[in-house]
Amino acid sequence: MAAGDIGELLVPLMPTIRVPRSGDRVYKNECAFSYDSPNSEGGLYVCMNTFLAFGREHVERHFRKTGQSVYMHLKRHVREKVRGASGGALPKRRNSKIFLDLDTDDDLNSDDYEYEDEAKLVIFPDHYEIALPNIEELPALVTIACDAVLSSKSPYRKQDPDTWENELPVSKYANNLTQLDNGVRIPPSGWKCARCDLRENLWLNLTDGSILCGKWFFDSSGGNGHALEHYRDMGYPLAVKLGTITPDGADVYSFQEEEPVLDPHLAKHLAHFGIDMLHMHGTENGLRDNDIKPRVSEWEVIQESGTKLKPMYGPGYTGLKNLGNSCYLSSVMQAIFSIPEFQRAYVGNLPRIFDYSPLDPTQDFNTQMTKLGHGLLSGQYSKPPVKSELIEQVMKEEQKPHQNGISPRMFKAFVSKSHPEFSSNRQQDAQEFFLHLVNLVERNRIGSENPSDVFRFLVEERIQCCQTRKVRYTERVDYLMQLPVAMEAATNKDRLMNQLIDPSDIDESSVMQLAEMGFPLEACRKAVYFTGNMGAEVAFNWIIVHMEEPVYELFAFISHMGTSTMSGHYVCHIKKEGRWVIYNDHKVCASERPPKDLGYMYFYRRIPS
Repeated sequence: MAAGDIGELLVPLMPTIRVPRSGDRVYKNECAFSYDSPNSEGGLYVCMNTFLAFGREHVERHFRKTGQSVYMHLKRHVREKVRGASGGALPKRRNSKIFLDLDTDDDLNSDDYEYEDEAKLVIFPDHYEIALPNIEELPALVTIACDAVLSSKSPYRKQDPDTWENELPVSKYANNLTQLDNGVRIPPSGWKCARCDLRENLWLNLTDGSILCGKWFFDSSGGNGHALEHYRDMGYPLAVKLGTITPDGADVYSFQEEEPVLDPHLAKHLAHFGIDMLHMHGTENGLRDNDIKPRVSEWEVIQESGTKLKPMYGPGYTGLKNLGNSCYLSSVMQAIFSIPEFQRAYVGNLPRIFDYSPLDPTQDFNTQMTKLGHGLLSGQYSKPPVKSELIEQVMKEEQKPHQNGISPRMFKAFVSKSHPEFSSNRQQDAQEFFLHLVNLVERNRIGSENPSDVFRFLVEERIQCCQTRKVRYTERVDYLMQLPVAMEAATNKDRLMNQLIDPSDIDESSVMQLAEMGFPLEACRKAVYFTGNMGAEVAFNWIIVHMEEPVYELFAFISHMGTSTMSGHYVCHIKKEGRWVIYNDHKVCASERPPKDLGYMYFYRRIPS
């Protein structure tokens, strides 16, 4: 089509094409209804009027609903690099066709892959395509609008920290960081600046492993600036603050970019100097809580880190990427969407919720709950590696998990935007987030349906006056039964966690005799345990006496490791299809030894009588 024809085609559509203004949120990374992105097979369509993004499956809905015809189609092509004669990748060349500001992919941002980004205008309903850039043929206003969309930053990096998450940028040095093979190994504690005697505010240079102090004004702590001097001498750009390293990440600073940054390959960069992120737990003073002997085993047990766990894929086995201390949210949402009532309320109502969502679905609770639930349960984003990839891993002797998970960034931004703590990048209490979520579900219920009713119960409180001896009873609604235990009141601290039902303490023959009578298996085990293995007849009588009591089954629990619920790491275990599964952020694996006695939150379901 000639330039004049393209201009003639766009003239009647010009009123629907806008140039993003300051304050407009431009979504280039993620569909409003799904987790499709420019990396997806169908790419992503950005509305040139609202700047909302839609995957191929959802863009037609937006077109029919709004009549908006002009979209920018974004697609990132990923391919393996051409190999040189020696088998290594050819020298890296600057690719001018990379212009999308996308989340990085740990599995694909290696030296083995290269990218090419593609953008074009698409006009609906005929899907007419105009390749970009096209300065000669497009009207000036359209060219300006396209450039503004392509150069826009993430909508989560808005200047107002009280409204939007202050997302850190990914360092441009992270993907190809040079690390010297100088044999440096970092000890677990006892760190000291290599140029002075300071033992606080210490930074580990990720190129040569040197440990040096920060500047006196940096993050309000003391220092002589030796880490910065080392950068000026050597030019090594990235450093991580010792004492902040946890399984969720760490504080990383780029001297070259002069700002705090994200390093998507931090675990690999730390492992180069002998540091295992999974076993680290940072504190403010630079000492590690896992220097305390009893804590080490707990961290390992909760994450089952001493076992080779088998990754799981398919519906219900999708992980959630960690956004930086967001494991509290991930653990709660995995447990929530394992509950049938929540599955039915949101994923079961998907067509109705999506069809009747407001014009901005990114700001609608039910839409975002449905999006997250479908992402976790559909299996669309949890597929095993193809056979050729497995063969390649064996040939390279690599053990990549191939579990990227989905990013809950849009969901987190909405559900936490009015909450000063949850909208930050700091670790939070999973219990408090659970109650915050229940409150949102209550306020945004779909018709008469309220899935949070599964947690609802009445608490009766009895208050008696010490003088008059008069009694008053009050009732209140609650969703969480708290069982605080004062450690000073415990007389058996060493054995406190061993008081749960231990399978080795139960006579299984008596259990099976009762089960053959038609009683639920868990009720049989409970009866045999509480009657001290005195036989099936005694256990039978116990069941008869307690028949009217509900018998509950544990189906999920959230574990926490750390000195407080506002720090450390959260992991979720869920019983699915007859076996336990561990959800550790983006990693979803079959559990070998679920640490039921180390839970922080327990989820029970009532067994039908």
